[in-house]
Order: sequence, then C-alpha cells, then structure tokens
Amino acid sequence: MNLAFLFAAVCFVLGLHFMNSPATARRGNQVSAGGMVVAVAAAFALVADGGTMTAARWLVLLCGALVGAGVGLWAARSVLMTAMPQLVSLFNAVGGGAACMIAIADYAHNIHQGSGTAVATVLDVLIGSITFAGSLVAAAKLQGYASQPVRFPGGRLLNAVVAVVAVGSAAAVVARVESLPVLLVTLVAALGVGLLMVLPIGGADMPVVISLLNAFTGTAVAMAGFVLNNAILTVAGALVGASGAILTKLMADAMNRSVPSIMAGGFGTGAVGVEASAAGGGTVRSVQVDDAALQLAYAEKVIIVPGYGLAAAQAQHELRELASVLEERGVDVAYAIHPVAGRMPGHMNVLLAEANVPYDQLKEMDEVNPEFPRADVALVVGANDVTNPAARRPGNAVSGMPILDVDQAKSVIVIKRSMASGYAGIDNELYTDPKTAMFFSDAKKGLASLTAAAKSLVA
Repeated sequence: MNLAFLFAAVCFVLGLHFMNSPATARRGNQVSAGGMVVAVAAAFALVADGGTMTAARWLVLLCGALVGAGVGLWAARSVLMTAMPQLVSLFNAVGGGAACMIAIADYAHNIHQGSGTAVATVLDVLIGSITFAGSLVAAAKLQGYASQPVRFPGGRLLNAVVAVVAVGSAAAVVARVESLPVLLVTLVAALGVGLLMVLPIGGADMPVVISLLNAFTGTAVAMAGFVLNNAILTVAGALVGASGAILTKLMADAMNRSVPSIMAGGFGTGAVGVEASAAGGGTVRSVQVDDAALQLAYAEKVIIVPGYGLAAAQAQHELRELASVLEERGVDVAYAIHPVAGRMPGHMNVLLAEANVPYDQLKEMDEVNPEFPRADVALVVGANDVTNPAARRPGNAVSGMPILDVDQAKSVIVIKRSMASGYAGIDNELYTDPKTAMFFSDAKKGLASLTAAAKSLVA
C-alpha cells in the first residue's frame, strides 16, 4: 500500500508537469486521474486491513464513493464552459469542507488521547471552513446572484472581530483545552471569515479569488493528511496548495495588483450589463458584416482577442471556422490570450482547445503584444477591460493593469452586443478609437455571419 501511495504521488507530480503546456495538458489529466485511482484503491485496501469495518460501514463508504463519482461524471459531461468557473468554486468548497470534517471527526474521536495533531487540526478547521464559505460565495457571484461587491457599515470591523474569535478559539485548542464546543466555535467563526472575506470582492477579481481558494483547499487537504497520518493526502494537498499559490501570484501580477489589495475588496463591480456612454465623448463607428468580412479576408495578419463574451455565447467553434476560412486564403491568424480573460485562470485556453484551435496559435500577452503593430486587423470577440487603453493612465478603475495592445493594430473590429461596460464598470476607450469599427452582434451569430460573408464574397 505504501508503494501504491508512492506511485500515486509520482503520478500527481508528473501530471502537474504535463499541465505546463496545453499540448500535454490532457495527458497530465489522465496521468493524475490514474494516480488518483491507485490512491483510492490503496485507501480502500488500508481501510479493509484495519479490521474495523462492518457491513453497514462498507455500505456507507461505497454509497458515498458512488454518489461522488456520479456527481463528478455528470458535472464533467454536462456543465457548460461558461459555468466551469462556478464548478471549480464548488469543487474547492467540497475539498475544503471535507478536510474540515475529517479534522473535527478525528478530534472528537481522540479528544482525550493527546494525539499530538492539535496544530494540524485547528489549521485544517480554519482553512477548510474559510475555503468552504468563501468558495460558495464565489460560485454565487460567478453565477450572477451577487456579482456586485456586498459592503455594509462596520463590515471590516465585524470581519476583524470574527477573525479574532476564530484565532482565539483555535489557540485554545492548541493549548490543550480539550473541548469539542471550542473547536466548533473555531468552525463557525472561520465560516464567517470566509463569507465576509469574499462578499466585498467584485466580479473582475474572481479569477484570482478562485485560484487563491484553490490553494486554500490544497492546504486544508494537506493538514488533513497530517491529522490522519496519511502521506498521500499530505502530498496531494501540498501539490494543490503550492501550485494554487503560484498561480494566484501570477494572476495578481497580470492585473498589476497585490493579493492583499484584491482580498481587501477590488475594483470589480460585476457584469453590470447597462449601456455606457461613449468614452470621452468620442464617436463610435459601426461596420456591416460584408465590410468586416472583406477586411478580414484580404488582411495578411489577423490577431483574434477572445473574451468572456465568446464563452457566454458558446461561439468557439464559429470562431475556429472563421479562422480556418481566413487561413485557407493565406491569412496569418493568431490568438491573443490575456491571463485574466474570462472568469477563471486558463478559461480562454480551455475554450479554444475545445474547438481544436492549434496550440501554437495561442499566444500569451507578453508574446503577442509586440505583434499587434504588424497586424492588419485585430478582431476582438467579447473582450472588454483587458483591451482598455485607459489602463495606461492613472486615476481610473483599471489603471496599471497590463492589457493587450489591441489599439496598436492597423485596424480593429470589435464584436459586441452593445456598448455596455465590463467588470470594472468603466467605458472602454478602444471603442471610440478612429481605427475601431464596432460590429454589434451576439458573438455566435456575428461570427457565423462573418464566415458566410467571407466565403461568398471572396469565392
């Protein structure tokens, strides 16, 4: 069984390594899943070898495993790409909550035996509870139930008081106050911290929040491994915690902001969905489908900038078809991927990979920005704040955030349903640039009409 756990740990490390590249990410998932199968089988064998299982306990264990596997399979096959961030948040909540329950159950069982895992137990309860409550709020925000920051008078003070209660009761448990009610006080207070921590954060910061909560989940699971003296649980949790922390730092850097400033309440206001006035009083120029199609078909280089609007319309396959038509005419096509485009890390990469977009055409921000001045057309599909030139000026909601230099292209076509602002709640100055033409349409219908026009006009 120890060798099986070691094999599973190696699979987890290799799986993470393969996920460094979109070209090998699928293999990484498969290797990691294979390691998890081995780890679960070994855990079942370990439980069976303990000699404490009864028929009723086996029934409960197997039913739980079957229900969990069924829900996971259903989610993987039926949840749309637009709802994937919410699913990730729910998975974070499940992981944190399960780790927390393990710690409480172990503490209740060994409360008078001095197991020596008090520190791991309280950390498990603290981190797991914060993750559980925070992830549920994040999922609700991503679903649109509370995308606006929720603030109220005295909210920060209340959060500080709840945090002090959580830390104080946890310290009492570590100091050998053998009391399950004290640990439950830690649980309730930590749930309050998680709730009050995520409520004031706006929708634009949710990708960073999801990544941070993912790191919390891994850390909680690692603490559960210490509580149960289970090496594979500790290894798996540590890998998730470390990779989540690194990703959080990378995401925060992509927004040119610190993680503490994001957790203190960010600039994001959620998807407001209201008509915004033209930035700076400039003129918005619209374009018809035939003109836009001709401009794309006769370009030498086109850079496509996908955003959440593409995911919301489920238009990735139409985008791929349009790109294929352009490539058949010899157009050099590339995709510019901003690190925080969409609603979770890697959202655009996964979305385009689903449509079989070649991996070598997906270019990250630092790689693609120097290419915009050489592009004949930049086609923006549903991206907003990540293309706003206002980020280069101080004094506004997106100041200092690294953006895609779309306005450096020779011409810009933006596919968008309206002039509504994005998560940051401010107008996009790109839309009033003289080089920009707005093609007002749903992404799916607009891309399909562009493809049809391109085929017929240049046949």
